[in-house]
Amino acid sequence: MTTKQTEPVSHYYDSQRLKLHYLDWGNSDAPPLLMIHGGYDHGRSWDDMARDLCQDFHVLAPDLRGHGDSQWDSGGAYLLLNFAYDIAQLVERLAVPSVRIISHSFGGFVSLVFAGLFPERVSRLLVIDPFIHYSPQRLQSQADTLAADLALEWVERVREANRRVPRTYGTLAEAEQRLGREHPHLSPDQVRHLTLHGTRRDETGGYRWKYDHHYAGMPPQLLAGPECMSLWSRIACPVLFIRGDECSEASDPGRNGALAHFRDAHSTTLPNAGHWVHHNQLEQVLALSRQFLAA
Repeated sequence: MTTKQTEPVSHYYDSQRLKLHYLDWGNSDAPPLLMIHGGYDHGRSWDDMARDLCQDFHVLAPDLRGHGDSQWDSGGAYLLLNFAYDIAQLVERLAVPSVRIISHSFGGFVSLVFAGLFPERVSRLLVIDPFIHYSPQRLQSQADTLAADLALEWVERVREANRRVPRTYGTLAEAEQRLGREHPHLSPDQVRHLTLHGTRRDETGGYRWKYDHHYAGMPPQLLAGPECMSLWSRIACPVLFIRGDECSEASDPGRNGALAHFRDAHSTTLPNAGHWVHHNQLEQVLALSRQFLAA
Protein backbone atom coordinates (compact mmCIF):
# COMPACT_ATOMS: atom_id res chain seq x y z
CA MET A 1 0.00 0.00 0.00
CA THR A 2 1.33 3.44 -0.93
CA THR A 3 0.70 6.85 0.60
CA LYS A 4 -2.74 8.20 -0.31
CA GLN A 5 -2.61 10.85 -3.05
CA THR A 6 -4.90 13.83 -2.51
CA GLU A 7 -4.75 15.45 -5.97
CA PRO A 8 -4.40 13.89 -9.44
CA VAL A 9 -1.86 14.74 -12.14
CA SER A 10 -3.10 15.75 -15.60
CA HIS A 11 -1.94 13.96 -18.74
CA TYR A 12 -3.01 14.05 -22.38
CA TYR A 13 -3.11 11.55 -25.23
CA ASP A 14 -4.20 11.60 -28.87
CA SER A 15 -7.18 9.75 -30.32
CA GLN A 16 -8.52 10.35 -33.83
CA ARG A 17 -6.64 13.66 -33.97
CA LEU A 18 -8.24 14.85 -30.73
CA LYS A 19 -6.23 15.82 -27.66
CA LEU A 20 -7.86 14.00 -24.77
CA HIS A 21 -7.24 14.56 -21.06
CA TYR A 22 -7.05 12.11 -18.19
CA LEU A 23 -6.25 12.30 -14.50
CA ASP A 24 -3.66 10.03 -12.89
CA TRP A 25 -3.94 9.40 -9.14
CA GLY A 26 -0.55 7.71 -8.84
CA ASN A 27 0.37 4.30 -7.39
CA SER A 28 1.44 3.13 -10.85
CA ASP A 29 2.67 -0.25 -9.59
CA ALA A 30 -0.86 -1.18 -8.47
CA PRO A 31 -3.54 -2.77 -10.70
CA PRO A 32 -4.96 -0.16 -13.14
CA LEU A 33 -8.50 1.08 -12.55
CA LEU A 34 -10.29 3.32 -15.08
CA MET A 35 -13.11 5.54 -13.82
CA ILE A 36 -15.32 6.71 -16.72
CA HIS A 37 -17.75 9.56 -16.07
CA GLY A 38 -21.18 10.10 -17.61
CA GLY A 39 -22.51 12.57 -20.15
CA TYR A 40 -22.20 16.31 -19.35
CA ASP A 41 -19.83 15.40 -16.51
CA HIS A 42 -16.03 15.24 -16.11
CA GLY A 43 -13.25 13.13 -14.58
CA ARG A 44 -13.05 15.18 -11.38
CA SER A 45 -16.53 13.89 -10.57
CA TRP A 46 -14.76 10.77 -9.24
CA ASP A 47 -12.46 12.59 -6.79
CA ASP A 48 -14.04 11.33 -3.56
CA MET A 49 -13.90 7.72 -4.71
CA ALA A 50 -10.51 8.07 -6.37
CA ARG A 51 -8.84 9.42 -3.23
CA ASP A 52 -9.86 6.26 -1.41
CA LEU A 53 -9.30 3.70 -4.17
CA CYS A 54 -5.88 5.02 -5.20
CA GLN A 55 -4.45 3.44 -2.07
CA ASP A 56 -4.78 0.02 -3.72
CA PHE A 57 -5.24 0.78 -7.43
CA HIS A 58 -3.63 2.88 -10.11
CA VAL A 59 -6.66 5.10 -10.66
CA LEU A 60 -7.05 6.92 -13.99
CA ALA A 61 -10.06 9.10 -14.77
CA PRO A 62 -10.39 10.24 -18.39
CA ASP A 63 -12.41 13.18 -19.62
CA LEU A 64 -14.49 11.85 -22.50
CA ARG A 65 -14.17 13.71 -25.81
CA GLY A 66 -16.21 16.91 -25.67
CA HIS A 67 -16.12 16.91 -21.87
CA GLY A 68 -13.91 18.33 -19.13
CA ASP A 69 -10.47 19.30 -20.40
CA SER A 70 -10.60 17.04 -23.45
CA GLN A 71 -10.88 18.53 -26.93
CA TRP A 72 -14.28 18.89 -28.59
CA ASP A 73 -15.06 17.00 -31.78
CA SER A 74 -15.10 19.83 -34.32
CA GLY A 75 -17.89 18.19 -36.35
CA GLY A 76 -20.01 17.40 -33.31
CA ALA A 77 -20.32 13.73 -34.39
CA TYR A 78 -20.17 12.09 -30.98
CA LEU A 79 -20.44 8.45 -31.98
CA LEU A 80 -20.59 5.67 -29.43
CA LEU A 81 -17.82 3.75 -31.21
CA ASN A 82 -15.59 6.83 -31.11
CA PHE A 83 -15.91 6.99 -27.33
CA ALA A 84 -15.10 3.27 -27.07
CA TYR A 85 -12.12 3.79 -29.38
CA ASP A 86 -10.84 6.58 -27.11
CA ILE A 87 -10.89 4.20 -24.14
CA ALA A 88 -9.10 1.55 -26.21
CA GLN A 89 -6.40 4.09 -27.07
CA LEU A 90 -5.95 4.97 -23.41
CA VAL A 91 -5.61 1.30 -22.44
CA GLU A 92 -3.04 0.85 -25.22
CA ARG A 93 -1.13 3.85 -23.86
CA LEU A 94 -1.05 2.24 -20.41
CA ALA A 95 0.53 -0.89 -21.94
CA VAL A 96 -1.21 -3.24 -19.49
CA PRO A 97 -2.86 -6.60 -20.24
CA SER A 98 -6.20 -5.62 -18.69
CA VAL A 99 -7.94 -3.03 -16.54
CA ARG A 100 -10.69 -2.81 -14.00
CA ILE A 101 -13.39 -0.24 -14.77
CA ILE A 102 -15.89 1.78 -12.74
CA SER A 103 -18.25 3.82 -14.89
CA HIS A 104 -21.42 5.89 -14.65
CA SER A 105 -24.43 6.60 -16.89
CA PHE A 106 -23.34 7.17 -20.52
CA GLY A 107 -19.79 6.28 -19.47
CA GLY A 108 -21.24 2.97 -18.30
CA PHE A 109 -22.72 2.37 -21.73
CA VAL A 110 -19.34 3.18 -23.32
CA SER A 111 -17.55 0.80 -20.96
CA LEU A 112 -19.96 -2.01 -21.81
CA VAL A 113 -19.26 -1.52 -25.52
CA PHE A 114 -15.51 -1.46 -24.87
CA ALA A 115 -15.67 -4.61 -22.74
CA GLY A 116 -17.73 -6.37 -25.42
CA LEU A 117 -15.30 -5.43 -28.17
CA PHE A 118 -12.19 -6.24 -26.11
CA PRO A 119 -13.28 -8.81 -23.51
CA GLU A 120 -9.69 -9.83 -22.77
CA ARG A 121 -8.81 -6.26 -21.71
CA VAL A 122 -11.34 -5.93 -18.84
CA SER A 123 -11.07 -8.00 -15.65
CA ARG A 124 -13.87 -6.40 -13.60
CA LEU A 125 -16.60 -3.97 -14.63
CA LEU A 126 -18.72 -1.99 -12.16
CA VAL A 127 -21.39 0.15 -13.81
CA ILE A 128 -23.47 2.77 -12.01
CA ASP A 129 -26.97 3.32 -13.44
CA PRO A 130 -26.14 2.98 -17.16
CA PHE A 131 -29.54 1.90 -18.49
CA ILE A 132 -31.48 5.07 -17.73
CA HIS A 133 -31.87 5.69 -21.48
CA TYR A 134 -30.71 2.39 -22.97
CA SER A 135 -32.90 -0.44 -21.72
CA PRO A 136 -33.23 -3.45 -24.05
CA GLN A 137 -36.73 -2.26 -24.89
CA ARG A 138 -35.48 1.14 -26.02
CA LEU A 139 -32.62 -0.42 -27.99
CA GLN A 140 -35.09 -2.67 -29.78
CA SER A 141 -37.40 0.25 -30.51
CA GLN A 142 -34.61 1.92 -32.46
CA ALA A 143 -34.52 -1.06 -34.82
CA ASP A 144 -38.29 -0.86 -35.24
CA THR A 145 -38.15 2.84 -36.17
CA LEU A 146 -37.82 3.78 -39.82
CA ALA A 147 -34.32 4.96 -40.74
CA ALA A 148 -35.70 8.17 -42.23
CA ASP A 149 -37.56 8.98 -39.02
CA LEU A 150 -34.39 8.44 -36.96
CA ALA A 151 -32.37 10.60 -39.33
CA LEU A 152 -34.92 13.42 -39.39
CA GLU A 153 -35.15 13.39 -35.61
CA TRP A 154 -31.35 13.68 -35.49
CA VAL A 155 -31.39 16.61 -37.96
CA GLU A 156 -33.77 18.48 -35.67
CA ARG A 157 -31.58 17.80 -32.63
CA VAL A 158 -28.52 19.15 -34.46
CA ARG A 159 -30.44 22.22 -35.56
CA GLU A 160 -31.58 22.78 -31.98
CA ALA A 161 -27.95 22.51 -30.79
CA ASN A 162 -26.91 25.04 -33.43
CA ARG A 163 -29.64 27.45 -32.34
CA ARG A 164 -28.73 27.16 -28.70
CA VAL A 165 -26.32 29.69 -27.21
CA PRO A 166 -24.55 28.18 -24.17
CA ARG A 167 -25.42 30.13 -21.06
CA THR A 168 -22.78 32.25 -19.38
CA TYR A 169 -22.94 32.62 -15.59
CA GLY A 170 -21.66 35.84 -14.07
CA THR A 171 -20.23 34.03 -11.03
CA LEU A 172 -19.42 30.51 -9.95
CA ALA A 173 -22.18 30.85 -7.36
CA GLU A 174 -24.76 31.25 -10.14
CA ALA A 175 -23.52 28.09 -11.84
CA GLU A 176 -23.59 26.28 -8.49
CA GLN A 177 -27.21 27.30 -7.98
CA ARG A 178 -28.12 25.86 -11.38
CA LEU A 179 -26.39 22.53 -10.69
CA GLY A 180 -27.92 22.35 -7.22
CA ARG A 181 -31.43 22.85 -8.62
CA GLU A 182 -30.86 20.13 -11.25
CA HIS A 183 -29.46 17.65 -8.70
CA PRO A 184 -31.04 18.27 -5.29
CA HIS A 185 -29.48 15.10 -3.83
CA LEU A 186 -26.00 16.64 -4.00
CA SER A 187 -24.54 18.27 -0.91
CA PRO A 188 -23.38 21.92 -1.11
CA ASP A 189 -19.75 20.75 -1.04
CA GLN A 190 -20.37 18.33 -3.91
CA VAL A 191 -22.12 21.03 -5.95
CA ARG A 192 -19.22 23.43 -5.34
CA HIS A 193 -16.59 20.84 -6.32
CA LEU A 194 -18.38 19.70 -9.48
CA THR A 195 -19.00 23.29 -10.56
CA LEU A 196 -15.42 24.39 -9.91
CA HIS A 197 -13.99 21.62 -12.11
CA GLY A 198 -16.86 21.57 -14.60
CA THR A 199 -16.74 25.23 -15.71
CA ARG A 200 -14.24 27.53 -17.39
CA ARG A 201 -13.98 31.27 -17.96
CA ASP A 202 -15.24 32.50 -21.34
CA GLU A 203 -14.34 35.62 -23.35
CA THR A 204 -16.77 37.75 -21.32
CA GLY A 205 -15.13 36.86 -18.00
CA GLY A 206 -18.10 34.73 -16.98
CA TYR A 207 -18.34 30.96 -16.57
CA ARG A 208 -19.59 28.26 -18.92
CA TRP A 209 -19.84 24.50 -18.53
CA LYS A 210 -16.90 22.74 -20.15
CA TYR A 211 -18.90 20.15 -22.09
CA ASP A 212 -19.78 20.61 -25.75
CA HIS A 213 -23.52 21.15 -26.06
CA HIS A 214 -23.36 19.49 -29.51
CA TYR A 215 -22.93 16.21 -27.61
CA ALA A 216 -26.74 16.28 -27.47
CA GLY A 217 -26.79 15.91 -31.28
CA MET A 218 -25.41 12.37 -31.24
CA PRO A 219 -26.48 10.85 -34.58
CA PRO A 220 -28.09 7.47 -35.35
CA GLN A 221 -25.21 5.04 -35.42
CA LEU A 222 -23.85 1.52 -35.41
CA LEU A 223 -24.17 -0.32 -32.08
CA ALA A 224 -26.83 2.02 -30.71
CA GLY A 225 -29.69 -0.43 -31.32
CA PRO A 226 -30.32 -4.09 -30.44
CA GLU A 227 -27.03 -5.15 -32.04
CA CYS A 228 -25.41 -3.55 -29.00
CA MET A 229 -26.93 -6.28 -26.82
CA SER A 230 -24.97 -8.89 -28.78
CA LEU A 231 -21.80 -7.27 -27.43
CA TRP A 232 -22.92 -7.74 -23.84
CA SER A 233 -22.82 -11.51 -24.24
CA ARG A 234 -19.16 -11.21 -25.29
CA ILE A 235 -18.13 -9.62 -21.99
CA ALA A 236 -16.03 -12.22 -20.21
CA CYS A 237 -15.51 -10.56 -16.83
CA PRO A 238 -17.92 -10.25 -13.91
CA VAL A 239 -20.19 -7.20 -14.11
CA LEU A 240 -21.85 -5.43 -11.18
CA PHE A 241 -24.60 -2.87 -11.71
CA ILE A 242 -25.34 -0.35 -8.94
CA ARG A 243 -28.38 1.91 -9.04
CA GLY A 244 -30.38 4.03 -6.62
CA ASP A 245 -33.93 3.35 -5.53
CA GLU A 246 -34.95 6.73 -6.94
CA CYS A 247 -33.55 5.99 -10.41
CA SER A 248 -35.83 5.41 -13.37
CA GLU A 249 -37.35 1.93 -13.33
CA ALA A 250 -36.19 1.58 -16.94
CA SER A 251 -32.60 1.62 -15.64
CA ASP A 252 -33.05 -1.53 -13.53
CA PRO A 253 -31.17 -4.32 -15.41
CA GLY A 254 -32.87 -6.91 -13.22
CA ARG A 255 -36.34 -5.82 -14.33
CA ASN A 256 -35.78 -4.68 -17.90
CA GLY A 257 -34.18 -7.94 -19.05
CA ALA A 258 -30.62 -6.69 -19.46
CA LEU A 259 -29.01 -9.20 -17.07
CA ALA A 260 -30.08 -12.08 -19.30
CA HIS A 261 -27.68 -10.83 -22.00
CA PHE A 262 -24.58 -11.18 -19.79
CA ARG A 263 -22.54 -14.25 -18.85
CA ASP A 264 -21.89 -13.12 -15.27
CA ALA A 265 -23.76 -10.03 -14.10
CA HIS A 266 -25.51 -8.95 -10.93
CA SER A 267 -27.38 -5.85 -9.87
CA THR A 268 -27.93 -4.11 -6.54
CA THR A 269 -30.08 -1.13 -5.58
CA LEU A 270 -29.09 1.30 -2.83
CA PRO A 271 -31.69 3.25 -0.81
CA ASN A 272 -31.99 7.04 -0.76
CA ALA A 273 -30.06 7.54 -3.97
CA GLY A 274 -30.75 8.92 -7.42
CA HIS A 275 -28.86 8.74 -10.70
CA TRP A 276 -25.55 9.87 -9.16
CA VAL A 277 -25.47 7.02 -6.67
CA HIS A 278 -21.74 7.45 -5.98
CA HIS A 279 -22.39 11.00 -4.76
CA ASN A 280 -25.58 10.21 -2.84
CA GLN A 281 -24.26 7.08 -1.06
CA LEU A 282 -20.47 7.39 -1.28
CA GLU A 283 -19.52 5.06 1.57
CA GLN A 284 -21.84 2.27 0.42
CA VAL A 285 -20.63 2.52 -3.18
CA LEU A 286 -17.02 2.49 -2.00
CA ALA A 287 -17.62 -0.59 0.13
CA LEU A 288 -19.29 -2.43 -2.76
CA SER A 289 -16.53 -1.32 -5.13
CA ARG A 290 -13.74 -2.54 -2.91
CA GLN A 291 -15.41 -5.90 -2.34
CA PHE A 292 -16.12 -6.39 -6.05
CA LEU A 293 -12.79 -5.17 -7.42
CA ALA A 294 -10.73 -7.24 -5.00
CA ALA A 295 -12.57 -10.52 -5.62
